[in-house]
Amino acid sequence: MEVETIAIRARSLSRRAFLTVAAAALGCVLALSGCSQQVVTENEPAADDAAQSEAQQVQPTEVRIGALKGPTGMGLAGMMGEAPSGISDACAYTYELAGSADELTPMLIQGDLDMCMVPANLAAVLYQKTEGAVQVLAVNTLGVLDIVCTDENVQSIQDLAGKTIVSAGKGSTPEYALRYLLENNGIDPDTDVTIEWKSEHAECLAELQADPTVVAMLPQPFATSALSKVEGARIAIDLNDAWDETAQANGSDAQLITGVVVARTQFVEENPEAVAAFMVDYADSIAFVNDNVDEAAQIIGDAGIIDAAVAQKAIPYCNIVFMSGDEMKASLSGYLQTLYDAAPESVGGTMPDDGFYYQG
Repeated sequence: MEVETIAIRARSLSRRAFLTVAAAALGCVLALSGCSQQVVTENEPAADDAAQSEAQQVQPTEVRIGALKGPTGMGLAGMMGEAPSGISDACAYTYELAGSADELTPMLIQGDLDMCMVPANLAAVLYQKTEGAVQVLAVNTLGVLDIVCTDENVQSIQDLAGKTIVSAGKGSTPEYALRYLLENNGIDPDTDVTIEWKSEHAECLAELQADPTVVAMLPQPFATSALSKVEGARIAIDLNDAWDETAQANGSDAQLITGVVVARTQFVEENPEAVAAFMVDYADSIAFVNDNVDEAAQIIGDAGIIDAAVAQKAIPYCNIVFMSGDEMKASLSGYLQTLYDAAPESVGGTMPDDGFYYQG
C-alpha cells in the first residue's frame, strides 16, 4: 500500500506570539491617543517588539511522524486540524500514513521518520533488534478488541466455551490476548473453543454475516462497523474490560495495551526541546479527540485515517489515551511481561531494559 504524506506546519504565530503582537498594537494605539506614558526611543526598542522579533527568529524543528490508519493514528487529529488544542511553535510536524506497521518501521529505522505509532509489542521487538536505537515515548491506545456476536447468551469470557471464534492476528497481539483471557478464565484455547484465524478483519466480518452463530473478535473500528452490517450484532465483551478484571483477579496491574509512540533515540537525544513540545502537543491532541468527537471524526476522515462516519461512532470505544513517564513504564512493562510469559518471541526474546522507556 502506498504511504501517504501529510504536511502540517506549525502556525506562523503561536498563541504566545499572537498575544505579543496584539499587545504591541494596543500600545501603539494608546500612544497615538495620548493615553500611553511609555517613551520609546530609536535606540531603545519596546520590550514587546524585541519579544516579537525573538519569536519570529525561532526556527521550528521538523518532526516526521509515522501513523497507522486506525485507532493508534486517530489521536493525532488535534494536531492535524485547526483544532482548539493548537500546536507548539517549536515543532513543524509532517505525517506518513500507512495501513501496516511493516510499511513504516523500515522508514523509522533508516532515519526517514523520527517517531512512529506502532503496536506495543512491536516497539519492544524493534528495541531489541536495533540494540536500543528506538525508545517508547508514550502509550496512546489501550485495548481495542471486542467480541462481536448475535448470541445474547454471550456476556463474559466464560460464555465463549464451545463457541467458534473467528479472528485475524495470529502470532500477534490478538492471539496472545485471546489465549491469555481464555486460559485465565478456565477455558483451554486448544480444546474448549474452535479458533479460526483469518488473514484480514474483513474476512471475520464476512464470516459473521454468513453465519450468525459464530463469534468474531474484531478491533475497532471494525467492531463498530459490524453492528450496522450484521442484523442483531452487538459488542458482547469489551476485551479491555475483560483483561482488567482477569489481571486484577491474578494480582496483576497489567493493562491491555494496543499502541505506543516510539522515537529514534538519536532524535530524542539531539532534540530534547522538540520532544518535550511534542509530548505536550500530543497530550492536548488526544484530549481534544476524546472531548470533541464530531469535530475530531471529521479531521480523521479528511486525513484519510478512517472514514469520518465510522470514526464518529468508534472513538468512544477506541480507548485513546496519553500515558507517559512512570505510569507508562509501569503499565507497559506489566503488559509486555504478560506477553513474554506466554511467548518470549512476542517481545523480541527478552524483556526490554530501562533504556526502552523515555523519562524526559
